[in-house]
Amino acid sequence: MYDIKNINIKQFLAEQGILPKQERTGYGMYLSPFRSETAPSFKVDYSKNLWYDFGSGEGGSIIDLVMKLDGCTINEAIAKLENGSNFSFHLSEPIESVHSTLQIVSVKPLENHHLINYLQSKRSINIDIAREYCQEIHYTTNGKPFFAIGFQSDAGGWELRNEYFKGSTSPKSPTTIGNNSATCLLFEGFIDMLSYLTLKNAIHPTVDMAVLNSVHNLHRAEEFLKQHQTIHCFLDNDESGKRAFAAVEKLGRETIDQSPFYRNHKDMNEYLVMLQQKQQQMPKPKIKMR
Repeated sequence: MYDIKNINIKQFLAEQGILPKQERTGYGMYLSPFRSETAPSFKVDYSKNLWYDFGSGEGGSIIDLVMKLDGCTINEAIAKLENGSNFSFHLSEPIESVHSTLQIVSVKPLENHHLINYLQSKRSINIDIAREYCQEIHYTTNGKPFFAIGFQSDAGGWELRNEYFKGSTSPKSPTTIGNNSATCLLFEGFIDMLSYLTLKNAIHPTVDMAVLNSVHNLHRAEEFLKQHQTIHCFLDNDESGKRAFAAVEKLGRETIDQSPFYRNHKDMNEYLVMLQQKQQQMPKPKIKMR
């Protein structure tokens, strides 16, 4: 095990196509492989050959890294490293992570100006709509305090987002919103749902909605989806979104793919952000002076 722990983490990550965004003396800063982010929060100490994720408060050796990336046991991680196996994780996609060391401290109305600024400036979300469906969550990870936008699942878990962090707490499940409608709108994540409602300027739509909180939760949403005659799918424009749509079609309901509506964008939120940017760039009409 000693030799395995000495496998160079920097080299291992490079072999998976992950390169540092910032090089410092003795260490490198990476975009975390565990979530989607724009500012690097994942540190690799080159001299100690250890990693640390500031977003989740987790870290350790290369064995710990493979265990977390591949969702495997310590013995499986060691075997993979010994054999130089191909790894099954897909680093090009954000990994939905449930943090066992994360503890919720408080749940309150969404008021934090950093979180509101993130939703407005980075995500173009209407704050009144966000406040209707989201909460402000204060939590600790390994004793360190953090805060995030929280969206609760039917099972009581929380989807957590801020500008630098994407994660969740267990139990992981979809979120369903019923309005006794024969029509259901299906979204992968709550940011996409908020984006749709922002586009429609609707806080309380008359149709039902389901948010998967991960395409891996689709089977948990099937019973709710089967209660509807028509399902409108606002899924991501990628392979996982296509597979999820095909699975929904098999439920035998009228299934409508809405992704062509934002075909040149990854998802509904990216489309919303583009629209707002275009609107901001439009020249303002000149006021004629009499």
